[in-house]
Formats: sequence, C-alpha cells, structure tokens
Amino acid sequence: MADYDPNKGFVAILGWSLNAIDAISRFDRKYVVVAPTWAEEYAKEHDIPYLPWDFERLNDRSFEIATTLQEMGVDVAIPLFEETVEWAGAINAVLLKNPKLMGQSLLFRDKSLMKRRAQIGGIRVGIFEEAQDKSDVVRFLRRVNQALLKLDGDPNDPIHLKAFDKAGCEGHWMVREPDDLDRVSDEEFPLLMESHLDGWEFAVEAFIKNRKIQFLNISEYVTLGYSVFVPASPELEKYREKVTQEIEKLIEAFDIDFGFIHPEYFVTNDGQMYFGEVAYRPPGFQGFEIIERVYNFNCYQGMVVAFDPHTTDEELEAFFPTPIKDAKGVAGTFGVYPRRRVVSQLAIPEETENHEYFEFHELQSPMEGKVPKRSAFGTHWGLLHFYGEDPHVMRDLLKAQEDLDFYV
Repeated sequence: MADYDPNKGFVAILGWSLNAIDAISRFDRKYVVVAPTWAEEYAKEHDIPYLPWDFERLNDRSFEIATTLQEMGVDVAIPLFEETVEWAGAINAVLLKNPKLMGQSLLFRDKSLMKRRAQIGGIRVGIFEEAQDKSDVVRFLRRVNQALLKLDGDPNDPIHLKAFDKAGCEGHWMVREPDDLDRVSDEEFPLLMESHLDGWEFAVEAFIKNRKIQFLNISEYVTLGYSVFVPASPELEKYREKVTQEIEKLIEAFDIDFGFIHPEYFVTNDGQMYFGEVAYRPPGFQGFEIIERVYNFNCYQGMVVAFDPHTTDEELEAFFPTPIKDAKGVAGTFGVYPRRRVVSQLAIPEETENHEYFEFHELQSPMEGKVPKRSAFGTHWGLLHFYGEDPHVMRDLLKAQEDLDFYV
C-alpha cells in the first residue's frame, strides 16, 4: 500500500476488482475494500485492507455496514459494479449525511425509474413501458408498430426488453414477433419495454465534481455487445458539444454533485440525441483500461478523485487530461463469443494475431466442449485488445472480428 496523504479522504471500494485495487493501492488515499467473504484469503495474503460483506441484497442489516465504515473513519463509498450502486447510495447517505443519495441510487439501478426521471428533466427518450407478463409485451409491440403506420404484411420494427437492474447487455432481448418471446422465461418479468431507436449508439464516461464535468470521454460502439474503442472517430466527436450539454442536463435531472457516470445515447441521422440509460459505476469491456491506454491516467484513481469530499480544485486541475488533445492513439476491445455449438480448443486467427493493431487477448481454453445457448445478448468469453493510430482502421478491424472463429 502506497503512503497516503492524511489530508485527503479515506475511501471504501465496494466490490472486488484486482485492476481497481492495484490502481488505488498505488494512489495517495487510504482505502478499504468491501467484498464478499471469498476474497478474504487473497486480501490477507496480499495485505489488502479488507472488510467482508455480502452484497446479495439490501436487508435489515444494511445500516450496519454504513455505521461500521463510519466508525472506521471512511469518508465515502465508491461502487465498482452494478450490484453495489444501491449499497453505495445507502452508505453515502449515512457517511455524507445526505439522505437524497439513497433515493438517487435507486434511480441509477432501475431502468424504468431513470427514464421517467430523465423525461421529467426534459431529456429526450424513446417510448417505454413496464411489462408484467408476455401479454403486455405483445400489446406494446402491436401498439408501437401501429403508431409507426405499419400495414398488414409489413415487417415489424423491433422493441427491446431489458431487466430493470442488470448491467450492460445482460437481460436484454430484441423482439420483432410474438414468437420471439419463446426465448424469454416468465421468471424474467417484470421488465422494461422500449421502442427501437434507429441511430448511432455510443457511451460516455464522465467524471463529475462540484456538479461540473471534470473529464468526458466518448466511447464509440462498433457493434453493441461486441466492440468499443476510444477516443471516438471524428464523425462522432463532432457531437461533443451537444453530448456535453446532454451530460449537463443529466447532472441537473439526477441531482449529481460528484462521482462517475456511464450513460448511453443514440444520435439519429438528423442529429437528435436520445438518452438510453445511465450507470453510476465503471463501464464494461474494460472501458477504464482502454481510456488509460490512450490518455495515460488511471480512471479508478479518477473515480477516487471525483468521489472524495477532500479533493481540491487544484488536484482536479492537475489530475484530468484534456479530452482529444491529450489522446495518444486509439484503443479498442472486442468481446469474443464462440460461433460454434461445439468447440475443443482456442485458436486465435492469423489475421487477428498478425495485425499491427493487435496487442493481447484474455481468452482461456474451453472448459467444456458444448457451448451453452446465449441468454439474451449473452456474456463474452474474453476480450481482445487493440491499439493503433487510425480510428477508421480500428472500427473496420473490430467489425471484422465478428466473422472469425476463435474457438474451433
């Protein structure tokens, strides 16, 4: 553990991430990791400040972890995963003596509530409703397409079903016909239903302090659920001013004084910006790691700076780089899904391994031969990492990976 500055905050990290722990252990803040009991042995072995806690669900012991951290002298709790966002809100409501933070965390966890709050704040969203069962979905699908003036025999526009509180593409289905609902079990309900938005989907990573954006990155999706790169191409970066305005609307609508947000948007052909959803935790697909690859600052440490109530204006000015101007190159990741139902070995294609932008992969040999069916959009088996100079070469390269077999 690095020497910490006693004039700066003591932070609690909620969740177990070795990348985050490594980064924060090298920073100048005192910290403790709050994680499930399975992490205890590793934490002791590597002298990691650790407090055991089960994040399965909020219960009548929820106040206990807040008071324990308060007695330890912790100033603020920082969520690393979707499942710990609500816990951070509950804990910070106590630590910072600000009850609104608990309600705010519920907005970040419930996709339906967050869309309503965004709508109330004057932010453009698509059509959405809650579904209690499959009959609600069929009715919504029919109404949406009726509103789009579809005639009998015309192919339906799709709708999206999303779990209220799951991260990323988990619990996300696209439905065009009632028969598509065969893939969705009754246990997944209730769900959020929303209309499909034809547009360019992208993500934003924004570090916020004192209700101001301290650093804003735009991450360009090549294919949702498969690939992303930073910084975005010039074609997407031209919307930066408009994106910044939308993030400022989010700060007001969600009453965000500090922290880190990861919203997703769609931009349509006429330049209109639609809000998708927002998370109060790091992005998937190692978004923090590829931002660091390009900007040479550590985003986990950036979260600490954004959350810590003892952070000074001088530190903010010195810590965060200037977007685009300070970027060196383009970094991207691709999530690999086996394309075959039965596999026996990992085999990195030559065109991937020999490409000058390819850096490394995190794929493992298959444990089983039979590939399980993907539920909803599924979970990737590991990431490929790329780095180069040209965003257009990067975009084409990431897209090309979709047609290759990495497990044969």
